[in-house]
Amino acid sequence: MSDEGERVIGVAARGDGITADGRHAPLAAPGDRVRADGSIIEGAHHQTPPCRHFPECGGCQLQHLDDPSYAKFLSDRIGSALSQHGIEADIRDAALSPPRSRRRATLHAERRGRQVHIGFTAERSHQLVDMMECEILHPELFRLLSPLRGLLAAMLPRTGRSDVGLTLTDQGVDVLLTGMSADDLATIESITGFARRHSLARLSIDEGLGPETRWEPEPVTITLGGVPVAMPAGAFLQATAEGEAALVETMREIVGDAMMVADLFAGLGTFAFALPPATKVYAAEAARDAILSLKTAANRAQRQIFADHRDLYRRPLTAQELGRFAAVILDPPRAGAKEQVAELARSTTPRVAYISCNPSTFARDAATLCEGGMRLDWVRPVGQFRWSTHVELAASFSR
Repeated sequence: MSDEGERVIGVAARGDGITADGRHAPLAAPGDRVRADGSIIEGAHHQTPPCRHFPECGGCQLQHLDDPSYAKFLSDRIGSALSQHGIEADIRDAALSPPRSRRRATLHAERRGRQVHIGFTAERSHQLVDMMECEILHPELFRLLSPLRGLLAAMLPRTGRSDVGLTLTDQGVDVLLTGMSADDLATIESITGFARRHSLARLSIDEGLGPETRWEPEPVTITLGGVPVAMPAGAFLQATAEGEAALVETMREIVGDAMMVADLFAGLGTFAFALPPATKVYAAEAARDAILSLKTAANRAQRQIFADHRDLYRRPLTAQELGRFAAVILDPPRAGAKEQVAELARSTTPRVAYISCNPSTFARDAATLCEGGMRLDWVRPVGQFRWSTHVELAASFSR
């Protein structure tokens, strides 16, 4: 190693910089140099982290990267996962969500003496970091943290940790408190007063048997493709509005003018409602609350969407069923869609839009589709979880 140190040429999956000789260096950016003693000479792509909690807080791992190197990290993760299956693909420029745009997050809360701490856990640790500022949360979510500490002082158990789910909906912030109770009159009144003062859309408590709504002055919705959809407490929503828009735009490009489309793992209908109203859509989802919301909204908007409550892991659509569709949209959980993809590979479906939040399982499924005669045309990385090692993508397959 020279006196100037070894140059960092990339970033590993967990966020460490990697030198040309394979050395890992925490908090190093591409273009930095790592001396023999581990100290870092910062290069052109090393930025000053904007948050005082970095790198202790586990909410971000890559605040020391500038946007070009962060975007390259996303692309490299996808390319590396595909290469392990012998697949090469055109990887487009990444769509990065801006700072302070996360509209959905689950934080942790615990009591420390007389104080209540709320935040993410520390990186590679169970230690809770009390969040005094945040560069990723939407300001409407972050502004609630200080008053929530006061509310939770009377609700948190003496030991253990509880969760605070925050989601920005059409009506405002939806709060879901998990692992705590509110049974006495004084606590119930304080919850109502808190929700009213802060104009919450809803406040629910899950004591272990599912969310129970304690405040909801009007039905909570999230607008998808111009259609208001009832939002069950704790339901999945794309992490940022900008990320959702990027995924929807990419999906539309892939699906094109297809008039018969299957939306698999449809959730609340993020992609189903984004298709033109004239499109006939089959939407399958295993979560009962989500598919009922989708069905009700589709009926009210008079959209041609057939909503099916179906577990695609246990009962995937068959190759014959899939052959009816001109395009298929897949948006599975992190585990991917192994069972469904096996049927899709045997089908005659000409186009597939695969939305993924896990490059590894995506690459596995991509290999199955390619072995079945499909071609991976291109991939678009999407950085919804700003400055984290979490990678999302939208990919185009054609037969």
